[in-house]
Amino acid sequence: MKDKNYLKSVERAASFIRARAGSLKPKVVVILGSGLNAALPKLVRTKTIEYSKIPGFPKSTVSGHAGRLVLGEYPRRKGGPLGVAVMMGRFHYYEGYPMSEITLPLRALRKAGVETVVLTAAVGSLRNTLKPGHVCVLNDHINFMGFNPLRGVHTSEYGPTMFPDLGGAYDPALRKIALAACRRNKLPAREGVYVATPGPSYESPAEIRAFRILGGDVVGMSTVPEVIVAKQIGLRMLGLAWISNMAAGMTRNPLNHAEVLALGEKVAGRLRGLFEALFPEL
Repeated sequence: MKDKNYLKSVERAASFIRARAGSLKPKVVVILGSGLNAALPKLVRTKTIEYSKIPGFPKSTVSGHAGRLVLGEYPRRKGGPLGVAVMMGRFHYYEGYPMSEITLPLRALRKAGVETVVLTAAVGSLRNTLKPGHVCVLNDHINFMGFNPLRGVHTSEYGPTMFPDLGGAYDPALRKIALAACRRNKLPAREGVYVATPGPSYESPAEIRAFRILGGDVVGMSTVPEVIVAKQIGLRMLGLAWISNMAAGMTRNPLNHAEVLALGEKVAGRLRGLFEALFPEL
């Protein structure tokens, strides 16, 4: 249940970030998923803030999520430097946090001046055409998490409406830019639908068969709460899901989080190149 204390927490976090940022003006936030810490793009004038120092930020408890906010600038030939914030690690419903806490950092960064969010996530593939190491540029989602981050008390301070239309939540122009950047970086990529589950257990083979019938392309345990809040508060949003494994029942190999992190380290360099191709276009 959201309340006035929650809004104060959002404002305190935003004020702290603004004060630490100083002359840095982040306009884009990149949220790095599991195993992708090495995908941090090359920034200048960087400042690093531990999540534990930011008022109201939850603690990242999952292996592969560093728990740091990096502020900096990406130098561009046209348009001047781009202010960037990078969340090295995110928060998940399965860690025991309420949706309001999971999405508090995004609300705070919006108040701190961010206008665009690039969400990344490690996902399982539901399609044989999407292999480990490929990228799925998200164009929609199916929410099976059983919860919505907008549930609770609503005032105009949360956003203009409690009932945002999620059509176009995955910005079409940004998707086009991302697919072109993937081609330039020789990253196999296609658009697809994200199926969100609460976790932390991996999905059953029967669930995976059902998700395919419903039109899902990839499955994961994050992303959708941030997408919903991003739409409510007016952030442009790009979702980049990297395939870490084939979903349950699609191969004989048991699913293993350690292998997800190991593959993330291998593809992080290529994803860093993708970010560097994206930033001049944002």
